[in-house]
Amino acid sequence: MELPAVSTVARWAADVRGEGRAVRVAAHVDAGFLVLSTWKADVCVGTVRLVPREAAELIAGLAECLAGLACEPPGPTSMISDLRRPHLDDLGR
Repeated sequence: MELPAVSTVARWAADVRGEGRAVRVAAHVDAGFLVLSTWKADVCVGTVRLVPREAAELIAGLAECLAGLACEPPGPTSMISDLRRPHLDDLGR
């Protein structure tokens, strides 16, 4: 079985709760899908493959949720980075 190459189009978001928790989204352009993966430290603990239509629906849901939070006081921010895995020290390990 041939696996798609890891895309260079990726973004990480660290969980403010620490312990190396993070989520990564990676575009597999040649295959036509995105992969959302959840991480704890350096271990991938789950993935979801989304075609563009599904990803668009997820983005719409995120936008709705963000709009609902607009009137709430700001909480802790997450660390977001392009193309690289956050260093574990940056994640509050």
